[in-house]
Amino acid sequence: MAAAIGGMVASGVIKVVIKQLGSAILGKIKLHKELTKDLEKMKMTLESVEAALSDAERRSITDNAALLWVNRLKAAMYDISDMLDDFESDTQSRFGAMRKKISMPDKMKKMQERLQKITEDHQNYRLPPETHSNEPQLPDIRENAGTMVEAEIIGRAEEKLEILARLSGSTTEQTTFVPIWGFGGIGKSTLARSVYNHPEFEKHSRVWIYVSQIFDLKKIGNTIISQLSRQQSPQIPDLHSINIRLQELLAEKKNVLIILDDLWEKCPSQLEELKSMLKQGKGCKVMVVVTTRDEGIASEIGTVQPYKLPQLSDEMCWDIMRQKSKFETRGDKERLEPIGRDIAKKCKGVALAAQSLGHLLKSKPCGEWDLVRNNHIWNLSAYTDASSKHEVLGSLLLSYKFMPPYLKLCFAYCAIFPKGHTMIKEELIYQWIALGFMEPSSTSSNWQLGESYITQLLEMSFLQHSKMCLGSEMDIRWGCLSSAKLVSYPARSSQQ
Repeated sequence: MAAAIGGMVASGVIKVVIKQLGSAILGKIKLHKELTKDLEKMKMTLESVEAALSDAERRSITDNAALLWVNRLKAAMYDISDMLDDFESDTQSRFGAMRKKISMPDKMKKMQERLQKITEDHQNYRLPPETHSNEPQLPDIRENAGTMVEAEIIGRAEEKLEILARLSGSTTEQTTFVPIWGFGGIGKSTLARSVYNHPEFEKHSRVWIYVSQIFDLKKIGNTIISQLSRQQSPQIPDLHSINIRLQELLAEKKNVLIILDDLWEKCPSQLEELKSMLKQGKGCKVMVVVTTRDEGIASEIGTVQPYKLPQLSDEMCWDIMRQKSKFETRGDKERLEPIGRDIAKKCKGVALAAQSLGHLLKSKPCGEWDLVRNNHIWNLSAYTDASSKHEVLGSLLLSYKFMPPYLKLCFAYCAIFPKGHTMIKEELIYQWIALGFMEPSSTSSNWQLGESYITQLLEMSFLQHSKMCLGSEMDIRWGCLSSAKLVSYPARSSQQ
């Protein structure tokens, strides 16, 4: 998975550097005529390398030589970008301009030699460029992405009833932990959301926490306090004080439902401390639903039998694809259905794959559905992610492959953030704008494009809403190949 992220970042960075070189050549950086020729040569070299990068990205998943080449290319792109930034800043002073004339030829020569070596290595690794002539482009998706509603859940009615039964069936403890486990993308969070929104819990005090790989007991405790008190409380710095405050809050409640989404922590002592934290309320019935990929974690934290979420049937995957692709509005349904069913089988029962492919295929002609069905990336399904024990990577890479270049670039940038990292949605758009990832048109501003890009990534399930917070805050989780968190503050001005 890390290899896939590395390839994405490389493809994003090379586009930015080529754009920087173009700006320098056009005179935005004052250069000597000979140096301008050197930059033009460098730009042509990078354009040739870029043509081969798509295939190198794909191979880097399983080919160490390709991964090494991609990483070397990425490092060179960063250095070229830094070099151009230095040249531009040197023009601000007379001394800097003189220093630039002396040092720039040497830097250019070394960089050209480095790029030449990367090009030769590419040829030695036998990574031929692949054609993009038949690669379909995604339409501009401008629908508003909202929170999940009950109608969007397909094929999990029995599973929801089972979780509800386990929550209500335990009467021996004040706090009940019901774990849901299964591999990534199968629908654990969606099922937990369905339970969270069930009418049975409308009058309960409800809490939703995205835990992530970064296990922070203080953060979990403070988040529960904030949501139970329904106000932005100052962060409590120590666990003892957190436990006291939780005891006070839970004592005021009769019934509490807590969702701990995406738990990765395996240390038994840490899990025991988490359980103790949520057993503070006397006279308060606390029900905790935990989602995790790890059976061992589920067994350790559960007070009832952990529930293994089964894979969806091929028919259910097809139902999801039908819904997400607007299949029923098509006039060529009879031709598309057998192709769509074949693609649904390749989803391996994973809801996230079906959602992503459904959005990918929306508005596509029949020929492009067939291209997706027969794409070589499906061969990657033989690769198994050890952490998730499933073969869905090929379908997600396929969705990434067919992203338009501008969207690939913005998603690649998201990959620099660690799993579980929280960002402000507006700040992310500001960063995209500052990096030059968006080119406004006569009909759309930079800000409108940024909002559109986030919507498109949400539609393809590369970003995921995880919950609605207090007030106007919206918690969104990066999905698929990256999984930081994003928080949106709609009350802030977005007119840029």
